[in-house]
Amino acid sequence: MRASLRLALISVAAALPVAAAVAVTSAASAADEPTPITVLTSDFEDGTTQGWAGRASETVAVSTTVAHGGSTSLSVTGRTAAWQGPSLDVLGTFEKGTAYTISAWVRLASGSDNARLSVERRTDGVAAYDQVVGNTAIDSGRWVNLVGRYTLATDVDFLRVYVETASSTESLYIDDVTASYVPALPIQTNIPSVQDVVTEFPVGAAITGAEIVTEHGQLLDKHFNSVTPGNALKWDATEPSEGAFTYAQADPLVSFAKAHGMAIRGHTLVWHNQTPSWVFTGADGQPMTATADDKALLLDRLENHIRNVAAHYGTDIGVWDVVNEVIDENQSDGLRRSSWFTVAGLDYIRTAFRVAREVAPHAKLFINDYNTNVPAKRDKLYALVAQLKAEGVPVDGVGHQMHVNVSWPSIADTKAMLDKFVPLGLEQQITEMDVSIYTSNGESFPTPPADRLLQQAYVYRDMFALFRQYRDEITSVTLWGLADDNTWLDTFPVTRKDAPLLFDTRLQAKSAYWGVVDPTKINTTTSTPSPTGPTPNSPTPSTPGTPGTAACSVTYRVTGSWQGGFQADVRVTNTGSTAWTSWTLGWQFAAGQQITQLWNGSAAQSGAAASVTNAGWNGAVAPGASASFGFLGSWTGSNPAPTSYSLKGTICATA
Repeated sequence: MRASLRLALISVAAALPVAAAVAVTSAASAADEPTPITVLTSDFEDGTTQGWAGRASETVAVSTTVAHGGSTSLSVTGRTAAWQGPSLDVLGTFEKGTAYTISAWVRLASGSDNARLSVERRTDGVAAYDQVVGNTAIDSGRWVNLVGRYTLATDVDFLRVYVETASSTESLYIDDVTASYVPALPIQTNIPSVQDVVTEFPVGAAITGAEIVTEHGQLLDKHFNSVTPGNALKWDATEPSEGAFTYAQADPLVSFAKAHGMAIRGHTLVWHNQTPSWVFTGADGQPMTATADDKALLLDRLENHIRNVAAHYGTDIGVWDVVNEVIDENQSDGLRRSSWFTVAGLDYIRTAFRVAREVAPHAKLFINDYNTNVPAKRDKLYALVAQLKAEGVPVDGVGHQMHVNVSWPSIADTKAMLDKFVPLGLEQQITEMDVSIYTSNGESFPTPPADRLLQQAYVYRDMFALFRQYRDEITSVTLWGLADDNTWLDTFPVTRKDAPLLFDTRLQAKSAYWGVVDPTKINTTTSTPSPTGPTPNSPTPSTPGTPGTAACSVTYRVTGSWQGGFQADVRVTNTGSTAWTSWTLGWQFAAGQQITQLWNGSAAQSGAAASVTNAGWNGAVAPGASASFGFLGSWTGSNPAPTSYSLKGTICATA
C-alpha cells in the first residue's frame, strides 16, 4: 500500500477528514494542559436517565445489568436503525468557539459492531451532522471509550450529542459520559507573523469551521495569508446526492478568507475517496464497469459537478486541486486503479482539467499527490504530467502534499522532487505539509518527547529554507492544519496524540514555529543535528575582536552546508547598559560568500562587505537581550566565518 514500511506514516493526503464541518477530533488533550473544566457528567447513579433520550422510537432506561463505573448504566433498546441511539441536548451547555473533549463509554448487549460519537445541529430547521469519533470496534464483552474533540463554529438552534453504530440495531449501553474544556489561552501577539517572515510565497493552513472562530481565527489571521478548506469542498460535502449541491460547510470558510484578504486553494474536485457511492452507480443501479454507457454517464456527472462547484466560487478561488492522488507507482503505467480510472481511463483526468479551465479560466489548475519525494512515484507523476501537457491538457502546476515525519524524507530527496518538475515549466506548491513526531506505527507517546519536538523544528527549518531557495518555482506552501489540537494524524494511521504543526494544542508557538520564523531561537541546549538536512559544518568560531563602545557580542553559526550553499544563524547581544532602538551589523566575508536570502532583517552586500539591519519588530534590544537573524548563502571552495563584526561603527566581541 505504501512505498516501504519506513513510509507507513506518510499516507494519502486527506484519506481521513481533518474534521467534519465543525467537528475537531483527537485522541486526547496534551498532557501538559491544565485541569479541564467539566460541563457535563452522566453516570446514571441517581436512577434517572439524566436528560438522555432516544433519537427516534428506541427506549432508554437506567439499568443495573452492566456498568462501567458504579452500579448503573443507560440501556438503549428497540433500535430500528443504526443511526438511532441515545442522545442528549447540549444546546445550553456548549458555547460556540470552545473546544470540548467528549468522552463516552459504550458496549453492546450482544454481538459486535463499530460505534460512533456524533453531533446533530440545526440552523433554521436545516440539519447537519458532525462526527466526533469515527468507527470504533465494540462488542458485548467490554466497555470501549469513545473520546474526541468538538468545536461548535456556527450559531444553531438545535444541538444534540448522540451515540450510533455502523450497521447493527443491537441494544447497547452507555455510561460515564463527560464533556470538558480547557480554558483558552490568548494567542501570542508579540511574536513575528509567519506571513511577514516568509515573503517568497503565501503560507497557508488547511481549516475547518473550528479554525475561523475565537482564538483559532485570530491565530489564523495573524500568521497565514492562504487557506485550504480541508474537507468542505470535497464531493461528499458539496454534492452528497446527485444534483443536490450544498455549500454550507465551505461558504463560511471562504467568507472568512475573503474578509481577511487570504488566498484560497480549492481542494479537491476529483478524488477516489470521500466520493459518494452514487457517483459510481450505473443507470441500472449496479456498480459501473468499463462500458461505453457507464463511462459517458460518469464523465457527465463529473462535468456537472465541476461546473457547479467551480462556478459557485468563481474568482474567489484562485487555485484548484483538480485531481488528487491519481498515481500508484506499483502499476506499470503508474496510474491508480480507482473507480474513476477503471470506468473512464485517463479521460476522467482530461475531462476534469478541460471543464475546470472552461469554468474557472482565471484559476491555476493543479494535480496533487503524496509521497512525491519517493523516486518511483515522483517519476510516474512526472511521466503523466508530461503526457498531459503534450496532449494540451491545461495542467498549470504540481502539488506535493509533504506529509512527512521527523526522520523522513531527506532534504536531498525533497530537492530532487522539486528539481524533477522544473523542466516542465509548471508551478509547484507544497499543499498539505505536516511533520509527524512518530517514525513508525508502533510508537505512541503520552506527551511529545522534547527530542522529537526538537527534531521536528529542524525539519521545518530545513524544509522551509529549501522551499525559499525555490521561490521561482514554488508559489504556495500550505500546512495541513492550524494547530496540534486539530490534526488528522491523531487518528491516522493509528489513534495516538500527534503534534505535527507549528502551534501546540493551546495555540502557542512551538520550536517548530521558530524553525520557520527564526531558527536561532530553536532550543539550543542540545546538539542534536537536523535529521533531514545536510550534515552541518561544525560551528566555526570567530576570532575575537576588540570590544568597542557599542557594547555588543556576536555569535555566528553555520547550521547547514551543501555543495555551493550554506545556512547561517547570527545572534547579536546588547552587552551594554543602554537599550538599542535599532541596529545594523556589518562584517566582511573572507572567501567570496554571497547572501542569497535573509530572514528577520534586511541585507545589503557590496563585494565582501555585508550588513544586516533589523526588521521592524526586532530593532529594540534591551541590555542583556539579543536579536537574531538567519540567511542562506553561496560559497565556492571554502566557507570560513567572518573574523570581526561592527555595530554603530565599533567592533563587537565574538562568542
